[in-house]
Amino acid sequence: MSYDGRGRRDRGSVRESPRGSESNRGRRRATGGDCGQVALEYLGFLPILLLAALGAVQLGLIAYTAQQAGTAARAGARSASLDQGADGACRNAVSPWLADGTSCTSASLGDEVRVTSSITIPSVIPGIGDFGRASKTATMPVDH
Repeated sequence: MSYDGRGRRDRGSVRESPRGSESNRGRRRATGGDCGQVALEYLGFLPILLLAALGAVQLGLIAYTAQQAGTAARAGARSASLDQGADGACRNAVSPWLADGTSCTSASLGDEVRVTSSITIPSVIPGIGDFGRASKTATMPVDH
């Protein structure tokens, strides 16, 4: 058994043509036409991925706004139960970027006070501007 200068076994009389076999040339031609296909498919799918990501962020923002509305209602009810007014405590309990869309209403129920806070849900999806309002209610006993 003999070896060529590159450490490979010499095959003797079996020789390939300098341009490669017919099957290799056919394979090169088939894959050569697909250059960049994956990149184009990715670019075509990218808007769908971006919309899905924006949708996930929007759902998180809706949940966060609802949580902030609950916090505002509890803070307002606590403040109203101490006879300090509900509106200021409501707005102070909300994140500053949500405070502009916050409104609180309070109702006296005798020995209790009920405060309802309502916050406008912001939108991150272009073209869709109205997701409504998140409202929560809290009731606390009046401190005599």
